[in-house]
Amino acid sequence: MSATFTIYKRELAAYVRSPVGWVVAAAALLVQGILFQANALQGEKLSADVLRQFFWSMSGTTMFLAMILSIRLIAEERQTQSIVLLNTSPVSDAQIVVGKFLAAGTFLALILALSVYMPLMIKVNGKVTGAQIFVGYLGLWLLGASYLAIGMFASSLTRHQLVAGVLGTLFGGVMTLLYPLAKKLDEPFKGVLSQMDAWWGHYQGGFMVGVLTLENVVYYLALTYFFLLLTVKTMEAKRWH
Repeated sequence: MSATFTIYKRELAAYVRSPVGWVVAAAALLVQGILFQANALQGEKLSADVLRQFFWSMSGTTMFLAMILSIRLIAEERQTQSIVLLNTSPVSDAQIVVGKFLAAGTFLALILALSVYMPLMIKVNGKVTGAQIFVGYLGLWLLGASYLAIGMFASSLTRHQLVAGVLGTLFGGVMTLLYPLAKKLDEPFKGVLSQMDAWWGHYQGGFMVGVLTLENVVYYLALTYFFLLLTVKTMEAKRWH
């Protein structure tokens, strides 16, 4: 646990102290602010519809942001050869992965928290509840956490961040296209693929509309665990390569 916490502090400090991290955060918030203004001022809408559109656009921003934050986590260590120091230190690959993931997840949560003024503006001027906002942000973080795990897996496959970014985008894109693909198939493939989709069914049909279900929470936790496990196994295989 102490080794995991040490890696967590190291990685979180790298995000907080690096201007790159804050530039990425500022760019994401700027894009989301522009999208929010465009959606909120586009004709007369019910406050619930405006909130739903906010979480719809915010989900895309979150997935992209999670990918940007995660693709450097392992690839950069290999590129700078600092992975050798980690491999020769008394710390397991699982501790490395968990520490880095928690740091990225904390920084992602901080960025999401900085955007909360937008739905609060809807709440002040409309009829939405704090519970709807909370459920929406919980869904955003769970979605972001799963894409952080996907990005980390991509980062563990290569030492080049650009390649990791391409792979992560490919993996993440596939996870959001399973539902549209499932609609063109027959059972049982239709049901299986639609349940595996990372956005349409579990986020758009649940968290985005303020509906909290155990099924959706478990899905994102399982998806995150699966890709973190793949990351650990990949690092273990490369350690002994």
